[in-house]
Amino acid sequence: MDLSSTYQALGELMKSGEQLTFFQSFFFKFYQAFLESSRWTQYLKGVGTTLLVTAMALVIGICLGVVVSLIRTAHDQQRPGRHNPVLAVLNIICKIYITVIRGTPMMVQLLIMGLVIFANSRNFTMVGALTLGINSGAYVSEIIRGGLMSLDPGQAEAGRSLGLNYFQTMRFIVVPQAFKAILPALGNEFIILLKDTSLITVIGGKELLYAARGVMNRTYEQMFPLLGTAAIYLVLVIIFSWLLGKLERRLRQSDRR
Repeated sequence: MDLSSTYQALGELMKSGEQLTFFQSFFFKFYQAFLESSRWTQYLKGVGTTLLVTAMALVIGICLGVVVSLIRTAHDQQRPGRHNPVLAVLNIICKIYITVIRGTPMMVQLLIMGLVIFANSRNFTMVGALTLGINSGAYVSEIIRGGLMSLDPGQAEAGRSLGLNYFQTMRFIVVPQAFKAILPALGNEFIILLKDTSLITVIGGKELLYAARGVMNRTYEQMFPLLGTAAIYLVLVIIFSWLLGKLERRLRQSDRR
């Protein structure tokens, strides 16, 4: 007897009022949550959307974080008596951005973006990716700024003495050194971002948890879809943590050389 026939037979037993054993009940619910009507493909599509949203949010977050951190670092490292008014205004804007984003819950930000700012948009997945990217940018900017400020000021002065301007000095001298120091914190932020994609389901984003909720609504069974979703997230986090660990070890080996 194949799996489908076994599932149908167990379904008939349940309809007749028969009490299933633990293993029979386990198999029936597992099959119902993942195998019936090829429901595993829904989870697979959800994983694809989750990874897409994570990648888009990561790119947005890094771009925003780099810009904000450079502006704030440039403002803080101005020479005494030389203050750029344009830089001062940009620094105030960046501080407001960081304060607002870090001071309000992610879910509230998603609801504001999905139900107020982009109320007429039906592409909730992309709205979710944009919101996650803006949120991540505030944290990434502080991570990068901390790495830049932790370096010896003599590094920047050496770049200036070679005739490089501020941004060239940052690009060729300071940032490559700071990247190695902030990589663990950036990796942690990336993992948090991956898990936070589950929140976009509140505005209709069709990621992994959205797929699980769809299965729950059809089967009226919550345990296996939720446990399966948790297991998938755990596997993704383990894989990305392993990749980040390999990257860190490779960078350490390059330092020894």
